[in-house]
Amino acid sequence: MNLVVSAIAQGILWSIVSLGLFISFRILNVADMTTEGSYPLGAAVCVISIHLGVSPILAIFFSILAGMLAGAITGFFITVCRIPSLLAGILTMTALISINLRVMKRPNLSLLSYETIFDLRKLIIDSKYLNTIFIGFLIILILIILMYLFFKTEIGQALIATGDNKKMAVTMGICTDKMTVLGLMLANGIVALAGAILAQNNGYADINSGLGVIVIGLVAIIIGEIIFGRSTFLMRLIYTVFGAIIYRLLLLVVLKINFIDANDFKMISALLIALLLSLPTIKAKIRKG
Repeated sequence: MNLVVSAIAQGILWSIVSLGLFISFRILNVADMTTEGSYPLGAAVCVISIHLGVSPILAIFFSILAGMLAGAITGFFITVCRIPSLLAGILTMTALISINLRVMKRPNLSLLSYETIFDLRKLIIDSKYLNTIFIGFLIILILIILMYLFFKTEIGQALIATGDNKKMAVTMGICTDKMTVLGLMLANGIVALAGAILAQNNGYADINSGLGVIVIGLVAIIIGEIIFGRSTFLMRLIYTVFGAIIYRLLLLVVLKINFIDANDFKMISALLIALLLSLPTIKAKIRKG
């Protein structure tokens, strides 16, 4: 039972990454590899800030600002330097490896004996995983409300229009370059937020923690769309959270299969992700008959 509750807790926390990717992949239609650098950047900034005596909550805000700066750099490469989005993200991600090392001054840094936001669990429910779910749910709720309200604004609608059809957006007087930079800043700020939250939950930050993050986040979006279908903007955000939880539960099922060796976990995870990402194509072919 504890394993199931733990998987749900991890799914809720990892869904923050998916919500960030939702902006870059689904709204802007940009293949942004910056994610794999901004995630460990958020973790690094958060952990080093706590080490320097900053409160855990304020450290999270520093991480968000660092992630937004990373997104702005990628946006600069795309809009000013006219570098293709995929390559621009890879360039920023590569540079962030060195930056993360400079921030932490080592490959990984522990939060052992330091207070985190999850120490609030002692004041709420006397259960590690249930309190992680509670705090994670609270963060997700605030994040979804803020995203929903933002994309209802004129700027938010301009951002959506930029992703839907750039040429049409330009004719409407929208500066698509500014919207692209803004979207990438928001997306990577949220991803860095996820890095900060998960670093506090795990108790450490590691420069290699961003490896595969973009795929994990994208799978949650795909699962949500496949199972629940496309609906209103708000419901799509909620479905993304459910997608992340379902993905974590699927990984738990894979781990519980006795004939699978622990060393094969990464390979099995990769195959599972490939299958999930292929589901829309498989579903379309089945419909065609």
